[in-house]
Amino acid sequence: MNDLIMLGHGGGGRLTSDLVHDLFLKNFRNTHLEPLNDSALLTVNQKNLSFTTDSYVVNPLFFPGGNIGSLAVHGTVNDLAMSGARPLYLSAGYIIEEGFPLAELEKIVISMAEAAQSAGVEIVTGDTKVVPKGMADGVYINTAGIGVHESGTPLGPHRIKKDDVIIINGTIGDHGAAVITSREEGFSESIIISDAAALNHLVDKLQKNSINIHCLRDATRGGAGGVLAELAEQSRVDLKIEEKSIPVKEKVRGFAEIYGLEPLFLANEGKMVLFCPADEAEKVLQIMKHDPLGKNAAIIGRVSKEDQSAGRVTMKTLIGGERIIDQPSGDLVPRIC
Repeated sequence: MNDLIMLGHGGGGRLTSDLVHDLFLKNFRNTHLEPLNDSALLTVNQKNLSFTTDSYVVNPLFFPGGNIGSLAVHGTVNDLAMSGARPLYLSAGYIIEEGFPLAELEKIVISMAEAAQSAGVEIVTGDTKVVPKGMADGVYINTAGIGVHESGTPLGPHRIKKDDVIIINGTIGDHGAAVITSREEGFSESIIISDAAALNHLVDKLQKNSINIHCLRDATRGGAGGVLAELAEQSRVDLKIEEKSIPVKEKVRGFAEIYGLEPLFLANEGKMVLFCPADEAEKVLQIMKHDPLGKNAAIIGRVSKEDQSAGRVTMKTLIGGERIIDQPSGDLVPRIC
């Protein structure tokens, strides 16, 4: 590790992974933590539960399509849903800077309440701290969540199999582009809207249709590319994806070209990658496409190897070549969520 913490350590890429393995896992190691999934699987009275926590420091606090409050609910609900659990209860902890406008805090709290109601979860406990002016940046929010596994085996990278199909439920990079452009005076707020949304109802539809899902992961920090690289390493499989199959809005593509960024690594807050057997793929697509959060769903690749694989992602480019997709080394843009 480096001697000093850098912004990149919070970006969800290689630096984050190194920090988690070399410091946190080293000192906190236990059987619940070791899988390093977004939710911990716990068993209480023979009932499987998922437990997760997250902190939100997005800048700006308000962006096209949401704000830090709704984002906190969506992100925590999604982490639970990706494990196959039904999200039930959330906590909300606020760190507020002295002098922060009460009217803005009320907007954040109201949007958080509305997002929780829409997702079907309750905020049941919390905490509030106020720090002196200049010691924070408006408001930070920490959330934790609990969900219950009502049936089936909990999902995770260990279930990914050879020849699985990789599906994404829509266009990538929307959230990252929306937050970045909202920081710039030259962009209209109406140009790009964040995709932030709770995915638990869509996951529930798939489960109720008895889809044989092997793994789900929401493509947040590090984007779809970073998440796929992480999953390949965790499950020790090789993944093959096709650039032409990955849905990207033209506005996001244009923004990425202007800023020299790649949509594959831009953050999402309403997109998930799904791994399932090939014979389930069309059924998954049909269910997704009949849902507002899956209307642009697409098959983007397959699992190519299982035994003795390098655990890597290879993308066939638009011009027919191939390139290795690895976790970003740091944070493309800090404070995106």
